[in-house]
Amino acid sequence: MSLKQLGLVKEIVESVGMNISYASDDLVFLDHNAFLLQFTEESDKLLLHCNCEADKDSIRDAIAILKGAALGNAMTFVDGSDYSLSQADDENINIEFITENQ
Repeated sequence: MSLKQLGLVKEIVESVGMNISYASDDLVFLDHNAFLLQFTEESDKLLLHCNCEADKDSIRDAIAILKGAALGNAMTFVDGSDYSLSQADDENINIEFITENQ
């Protein structure tokens, strides 16, 4: 896997008034649960996944601003899939990525 640029992603996210709440392996959780980022094999490209419970109309502008900020920093945030979150146990959550076929 390519070198992850978490520092640059953090700068991009913060430049638009958002914050990273948690980063783990290839996932970057933002301070809200409307969407999250996922690193890809390409160091300058991340997937932007939307929470299936989020109102797509209300987050459309935020996503566009975030994607624009990424492009301004030679990175690309591309549309990923929807996801859902559920509680696994006291300290863990389950993330299920929803594909078109489900």
